[in-house]
Amino acid sequence: MRHNKKFNHLSRTNTHRAAMLSNMASSLIKHKRIFTTTAKAKALRLFVEPLITKSKLDTTHSRRVVFSVLQNKYAVTELFTGISQKIGDRPGGYTRIIKTGNRLGDNAAMCFIELVDYNEHMLKGAGIKKASKTRRSRKKSATAASAEAAPVESAAETVEEQAAE
Repeated sequence: MRHNKKFNHLSRTNTHRAAMLSNMASSLIKHKRIFTTTAKAKALRLFVEPLITKSKLDTTHSRRVVFSVLQNKYAVTELFTGISQKIGDRPGGYTRIIKTGNRLGDNAAMCFIELVDYNEHMLKGAGIKKASKTRRSRKKSATAASAEAAPVESAAETVEEQAAE
């Protein structure tokens, strides 16, 4: 029985899965966003978020632990210098998965996985809130109505004056 064993093996052996997730994590750290299947993205999120948490504490030991997993010194340097500075105050949830639909060839569910603090479009929307618009009738305001009514009254008065003469 496989009670309480929720790990997704992605139809790969342990070594193949570890190498694939390591390469995907390095690509995510370098490019800040990658395009992959939803199952791989969910597995990658479980793989990379502890590494990002480990990078908050910049010690030799934490660098060695992360390097033993990633096996890419450029990704480790980027993680400890750039990414850890930007996400230092965030308590978790460093990645976002955006589903994009299904792949044409085999109908696999595809998505983007990205680092949360590096999406400029989402950051712009979060900082600026649009004013809430309410539906209102197109009735003219009181000042505009009185301004238009005044010439009409004077024209009516002139018609009455001419009729009286």
